[in-house]
Amino acid sequence: MVKIVKESVIKQVLALQSKSTAELKELWRSIFDTDAPPHSKTYLIPRLAYRLQELAYGPMAEKSAKQLDNLANQIEKGKKFTNHYMASKPLAGTKLIREFQGDLHEVLVSENGFIYQGQSYKSLSAIARKITGTRWNGPAFFGLRNNKKA
Repeated sequence: MVKIVKESVIKQVLALQSKSTAELKELWRSIFDTDAPPHSKTYLIPRLAYRLQELAYGPMAEKSAKQLDNLANQIEKGKKFTNHYMASKPLAGTKLIREFQGDLHEVLVSENGFIYQGQSYKSLSAIARKITGTRWNGPAFFGLRNNKKA
């Protein structure tokens, strides 16, 4: 079994691209303790990268792992996908400002959601509901959707 050092895992992952298929299969044997499957570099590299990171940082949550497996399967089948949440969520640090019934409302986008009036929220819709008292699509309410007007 190969010893994985956290400080060097990024370098090891980046170096996978420059390795030959034979070298990748040898690495596979050393970190999985089994023969590599008879697939191309395209198949081996992401799985080796994941395993190197897993050995260095620990396993991923089961729910997240299942989602990634589903996405990887879609990509391998040539399907395109869009993460609608991330496509509509601004970068952390962005301030959203919305006037509603004469009052100005400011929301700060954080890494884990949104902050409104000092409280953390997981969704913009929850904040829009708090402001209006009715159910709203949060991204539409804050003007993040082009096809809907708030």
